[in-house]
Amino acid sequence: MGNDMHVLVTGGAGYIGAHACKALKAAGFIPVAFDNFSTGWRQAVKFGPMFQGDLMDRASIEAAIAMYKPVAIMHFAALSLVGESMTNPAKYWRVNVNGSLNLIEAALDAGIKNFVFSSTCATYGELDGVALNEDTPQTPINAYGGSKRAIEMILRDFEKSHGLNSVIFRYFNVAGADPEGEVGEQHVPETHLIPLMLDAIDGKRPALTVFGSDYKTKDGTCIRDYVHVMDLVDAHILGLKWLLEGKESRVFCLGSGNGFTVREVIEASRIVTNREVPIIEGSRRPGDATSLVSGSVRAIHELGWEPKRSTLQQMIGDAWRWSKQPAFTE
Repeated sequence: MGNDMHVLVTGGAGYIGAHACKALKAAGFIPVAFDNFSTGWRQAVKFGPMFQGDLMDRASIEAAIAMYKPVAIMHFAALSLVGESMTNPAKYWRVNVNGSLNLIEAALDAGIKNFVFSSTCATYGELDGVALNEDTPQTPINAYGGSKRAIEMILRDFEKSHGLNSVIFRYFNVAGADPEGEVGEQHVPETHLIPLMLDAIDGKRPALTVFGSDYKTKDGTCIRDYVHVMDLVDAHILGLKWLLEGKESRVFCLGSGNGFTVREVIEASRIVTNREVPIIEGSRRPGDATSLVSGSVRAIHELGWEPKRSTLQQMIGDAWRWSKQPAFTE
């Protein structure tokens, strides 16, 4: 692979974006982390150049593209808190959709036609007991899922009008950290179950709140499908190569196909860390679906993807090791 294979990674200083940059570098690409650092960390940018810009500022996108002439875009940057999207939908529609539109138009103006997009299983909404695949109808129940579904539709429209090629990945719950400990999960505020649980075990917060214990599941807590962040970014490298080989636009779900209740995750962490998890029983959060589990094998069959690290033991173990390191401060 040539030395000049730059890939513009929006949100490259965030949790998944930083892991993607690590995987891109290992695959022979040069990741350019494009971030406004509203939630990302400068210390997470260590695998290629950093470009401070904002998707709401089209000129900054054009400047980054002009400077690095990327062969493709990997688009992770987004507001992603489901709860906040329920109370402030305008912010989510404005930033996620307008930002993506600016990015897509700037890319096409520069002749870039390969686009890897970070979407979400939240585009499906509340479809209980259904194993979700790429053909499942999308009926999002919050503005986060709605905005991501809108971006998927924009990508399809631009494919018809401008020949934009895209790989859309709909993620389930991403967890873990890279085993070498170069990057990991750190959000402010933290809303994800596994880091919150590990913080509670470690005394960094008083307890883990379990939101809702009256769901129609075997133990009353909701069910999620977890995928290891390094497995997830492996799929992005495969998706990028798919596009660079000239293959057609495609949607792939990325999950392990295994659903775990919140209480099962808590029990797994007790085993991995050999410590009890202090918990508080809370009420349900608006916008939370009962069960979100992938029924997809398309990524495995077509991309040759293998979610080999996506066991609760490995995801929690890698996250636990990362949580022992000094936190990012800038």
